[in-house]
This record gives sequence, C-alpha cells and structure tokens, in this order.
Amino acid sequence: MNRSRHPDAPLNRLPWLLAGALLYALAFAPGPLPAWLLPGAQWLGLGLLARHTLLAPSPWRAARDAWLFGIFFFALGTYWIFISLHTYGGIPAALAVIAVVALAAVMALYFGLAALVARWLAPAGLGLPAILAWSAAWTGAEWLRGTLFTGFPWLNAAYAQVDGPYAGWAILGGAYTVAFWAAFSSAALLVWLPTGIQTTARRLPALGLALTAALAGVLLARTDWSVAEGEPLRVALVQGNIGQDIKFDPIHIVNALQTHLQMSTAALESEQGADLVLLPETMIPLFQHQLPMAFWEQWRDLADSHNAVVLMGVPLYSGPPDRYTNSIVALHGGTDLQALYAGTPDEHYDKQHLVPFGEFIPSGFRWFVDMMEMPLGDFNRGDISQPPFPAHDQFVAANICYEDVFGEELLPAVRGGATLLANFSNLGWFGSSWALRQHLQMSRLRAQETARPMLRATNTGATAIVDEHGQVQTSLPTAAVGTLYGSVQGRSGLTPYVRTGNTPILAIIALLLVGLGIARLRRRQARTGH
Repeated sequence: MNRSRHPDAPLNRLPWLLAGALLYALAFAPGPLPAWLLPGAQWLGLGLLARHTLLAPSPWRAARDAWLFGIFFFALGTYWIFISLHTYGGIPAALAVIAVVALAAVMALYFGLAALVARWLAPAGLGLPAILAWSAAWTGAEWLRGTLFTGFPWLNAAYAQVDGPYAGWAILGGAYTVAFWAAFSSAALLVWLPTGIQTTARRLPALGLALTAALAGVLLARTDWSVAEGEPLRVALVQGNIGQDIKFDPIHIVNALQTHLQMSTAALESEQGADLVLLPETMIPLFQHQLPMAFWEQWRDLADSHNAVVLMGVPLYSGPPDRYTNSIVALHGGTDLQALYAGTPDEHYDKQHLVPFGEFIPSGFRWFVDMMEMPLGDFNRGDISQPPFPAHDQFVAANICYEDVFGEELLPAVRGGATLLANFSNLGWFGSSWALRQHLQMSRLRAQETARPMLRATNTGATAIVDEHGQVQTSLPTAAVGTLYGSVQGRSGLTPYVRTGNTPILAIIALLLVGLGIARLRRRQARTGH
C-alpha cells in the first residue's frame, strides 16, 4: 500500500513540520512558555515528526523531511550562538548566520538518520512495534549526537521532561532513558489525531505503555535515592555580571577582580556567613602567574580568617612543557601558594570536555577561530577522573560550563565520594538568551540522575541552588550583580544510573533495533516467498 494515500497520512507536510519544530524548540526552557507546559510542547512538536516519519511514503522521504525539521529546530534552539559569534566574537553578521545554519544542518543529520531507520524498521500503521522502532531509532541517534566528534547533546529530548512525568527515569537510566520515553510518549499520544477507526484498537497498547511509564516516572521521582551526609554547608554563590565585552579588557580587569573580592568578603562577613564560596568560570581572566603573589595571599587570608573554602575559576599555566587548562582552584588556610603560582595547586579541577572552537580548534578550522576575538583558547584536557574538593564535611565535584551537558562524565566523581555537584560557568558569551535557561534545565537533570544537589556559580546567570530532586531552591536574576546564599545538605548513596551509566539503555536500544530488523526481514521474506 502506498502510505502517502493511507487514511492516516500527514496533511500538507511542510507547514506541519515547521510548526512541530517550533513547538519542539520552545520545550527546552521556560520563556515564553511556562515550565509546566514544556512537556506538552514536546509531545506535540516531536509527536508531529514521529507521526510524519512513520507514515512517510519511503524511508528516504522520512529522512529528508526530518532533516528539514531538524534544521529549523536547531537554528531556533541554538540561535544564541549568533550572539557569541557576532556580538562578542566580532564575526560579520552574515557569516555568523551561515555558521548557525551550518551547525543546525549538521546536527539535523541525526534527526534524518533516526527517521530513516525508524521508517525502514517500522511495520505499517502506528501500532506498538512502529512506535518502538521510532523510539529506539530516535534515542540511538540522540546518543550518537552526544558522542561522535566530542558530542553535542544540547537540546537532548530528555531536557524537555525535567518537569514532566518521565524525569524520574533519569534515576534509573539517565538522560537517554528519559529521551526514550519522551520519544515513545510523543508518538503514542499523537496517534490519536484523526485516524482510520479500524486501526484504533492496535494503538491502545502503545498508549497504555506510555501512561504506565509516566506513572512509574512520577513514583521514581518521589523516592529518595540518597541519604544526608555530614553537616549542611552555608554557601555563597557570587555572580559578578562582568560583561563579556569588557571581561578581557585590561582597563576593566582590575576593577572586576576587586569587585569579586569585595563581594566574597561581604558574603563571609554577612549575617548569613558562608563555609563555602563559589565564583564562576574564568572569574580570573589571566593565568595565575600573571598576578602578584600578594593577590593570592589576600584570597587565602580571607578564606583562612573565616574558616571557609573558596572555589574560583582561573586558567592555569604550568610548564615546561607548556600546559594550559581551564580550571577551578581551592583556596583555604592550608593552600600552598607557591604550588598554585607554579600552576600545580594541590587542590584543583581541570576541565576535561572542551568546547570546539572556544577551547580547542578542530582540524582545518584555524581560519575560522582566527576571525574571532576570543582570548583564552587551545586548552589542554584534564583527566577523566579527578578527586572532589573537600569542604568541611562535604566533598564537592566540580564541572565547568559545557561539561554538565554530559551526564555520564560526572559519574566517576560521584562514585569517588562526591556529596555535592558544582557547575562553574560563564555564559556571558550568550547575553540573556535561552542558553542560560536551557543550561539550568540540564543541571537540574544532572541532580536528578545522581541524587546530589547542584550548585551553579555563574558570571551572568543562571546562578542557582538545585536540590537532589532537581528542583530549584533559590536563584538569582540573570544579568544582575548579586550573591546567592543558601544552606545545602550533602548526600551519599548511588543511584542505579550512577552505578551503571548508559549501558542498560544502550543495550535495550540495540536489542530493539536488532529485533525489529529481524522482524522486517521476515516480513519481506513472507511477501516474496524467499
């Protein structure tokens, strides 16, 4: 049967695809939609693509249309890259637009791959086997997108479900398990658009499974998977709001450093007080040895006089051989300043997952990076497993900016005894755009996966304290100067996801794809008699 003439065939394709891509792009952060509507926007947007894919006249048509969907989706969802390239990077507007669209076109290839595989594997109709084919293919493509060529898992389907019923599955299987149920439920719910009545009965199992998984997710989210460890910490998260246009200007660097010192001093001397002070990524925009030793003595003495630990972002240089890292260092009464000055402090964290173009230059793209006005690049990678920072009774696992988009990469620190997670970011490159709120959603899922609170210390936002259930306890307005105070209880105990990582969901996807592939071959043999 020609599926394009099936009673369930999509209406005029392009308008529906673009409408779906728009809804899907809106689902990854509050504004303009409220948080409670984000899962619904995903179900409609991604569901339109799923339905269109499974009813497409051919696998290649499904792939082409999904690719178009993806271009529109990624161009909208990551429009803020234009701000970093043009407004702050100095690249001409036309070239910046081309770069955003080119990235969108490349990322959309994964959507096309998912649609190609799903349509090839799926039997006719919109029953449970077809929806399983779609969900497995989609999740597999999301994993490839987050893994190949250093990965770009931004806007993974899971992050639209942070406030949805499937978020609880992060505890068992991480973001890709949530993405599986997001894809499955989107397709299962959209089968109830006007359809041929004779096919309704075979669609009930898919809808029933989607609803059962949603209920299970709600129950999982309400279960405590960790226990309190040690005494709570009084924390102060400093948001200096240093504009990216002046951050590296020598005239403003001294003022910015003084501002952060004054804010940290005020936090430690305030009525609330603080056991732990966090300052954002590259709070110090110079290498450690480019500042006088008196500068470091001032910070150490401040921490020592209040029995506190200060964690701050600073690029470290050590050599020979020359080594540059985007790092977090700890300052307290016992800090060895000579080792810090040499670029080898006793307590530090070096960023391990670097941002292409911003922190390392992919082969063949030196010309593009040279066009950008972007200091501090070409960093070395840190080790995969690095010890957490001790802070009184707690152990703080640091990750820097882009790193908390990769949930599996935070697991070694949690297995190694971390009781708190802390993200240090500078999203000033993206203004007050969606990027800040999208990033907060990802941090919330990291907290859910690990059952650990997440502290977010950022330059311009979103500075926040997130509890072990992924709920924002308190936050600062973006693009504002301020200090966020709170009391945070560290947690111990390992969730199933921390123990196993992505292995179970990848195994399930592989089994589904292989099983559906075998079923397709048998159907073909039955039709041809061979």
